[in-house]
Amino acid sequence: MAVPFDQLDGFIWFDGQLVPWSEAKLHVLSHGLHYASAVFEGERAYGGEIFKCTAHSERLKRSANMLDFEIPFSVAEIDAAKRLVLERNGQRDAYIRPVAWRGSEMMGVSAQNNVIHLAIATWQWPSYFNPAERLKGIRIDLADYRRPDPATAPSRAKASGLYMICTISKHIAERKGYADAMMLDWQGRVAECTGANIFFIKDETIHTPIADCFLDGLTRQTVIELARRRGIKVVERRIMPTELGDFSECFITGSAAEVTAVSEIADWRFTPAAITKQLMEDYSTEVQPKGKAAAA
Repeated sequence: MAVPFDQLDGFIWFDGQLVPWSEAKLHVLSHGLHYASAVFEGERAYGGEIFKCTAHSERLKRSANMLDFEIPFSVAEIDAAKRLVLERNGQRDAYIRPVAWRGSEMMGVSAQNNVIHLAIATWQWPSYFNPAERLKGIRIDLADYRRPDPATAPSRAKASGLYMICTISKHIAERKGYADAMMLDWQGRVAECTGANIFFIKDETIHTPIADCFLDGLTRQTVIELARRRGIKVVERRIMPTELGDFSECFITGSAAEVTAVSEIADWRFTPAAITKQLMEDYSTEVQPKGKAAAA
C-alpha cells in the first residue's frame, strides 16, 4: 500500500519558508477548506527542470484573481520557490503541487480580511495511469455530472471547487472498472475528462472541444502546437456525443496524464494508431530539458 501523503518525507515550501513535511499544517477553520476558496497547479519536473514552470505560476496567479484574491508572491518568486523545494527534496523527475488558499481569520461566505497562504510540495509520481495502459488505451466511462455554464462558475480558473464533480465522477467510474470518466458540458456537448483534456482523430485530422467552459490545459496547448508542427490539422469545435462513433483514435492530455491513449468511452471504441503514438513520442521529447527538438 502506498504511503499516505501526510506521511511522506522531505520539505514543503510554506508562506516563504521551507518546513519539514510533517510540520506543514493549517487550521481546520481555514476558509479554503470550508468554502473551496483555493486554487492550485499540477506540474511535472523532468531531469530537474519544471516543464512550463512560469506559465503554471502565471496561471496560478490568474486563478487566484478570478477567485477575488491576490497571492502575496510574484511569478518570479513562485518559480524560485518551486525550484528550491525540488532541489531540497533531491528530486529530478517529480510532480509539483503549488496551492493557495484563504486562511482562518474569518469564517463565513465573506472572507475579506483572511490572510492568503501559499504552499508548494513535490513528490515522486512516475505515471498518472498504468504505464502499460497508456499506449494500448485506457477505458473511460461517461459521467453523469456536466461541466457548468461559465456564467455560473469561474471555469477558466484551476480552482479546487470545480473538481468536486470530477472526484465524484472518477470514483463512480473506477468502481465500474474504468480508469476515468468523460464529462459533457451543460449543453450536452463533449467537454473533457475529470482531470484531462480530450482529443479525437478522424481522417488524419485532430478534433478537440473548444475550451470555454473548462480549463484550457497547458498540456493541451502544447500538444496542439506539436501536432501543427508536424502539419497535422487540429480543429477546435463543438463535438456532440453522437459523433464519437465516427472517430478512429482518441487520447487525453494533462500534466499528470501527459498524453494517454483511450481505447473505450462507454460504448464507443477506439484504436490507438500512428497519430496518437507520434504525439506521445513528441511530447516525451518536448518535456525533456535541453531536448526540445522540433518534431522532424
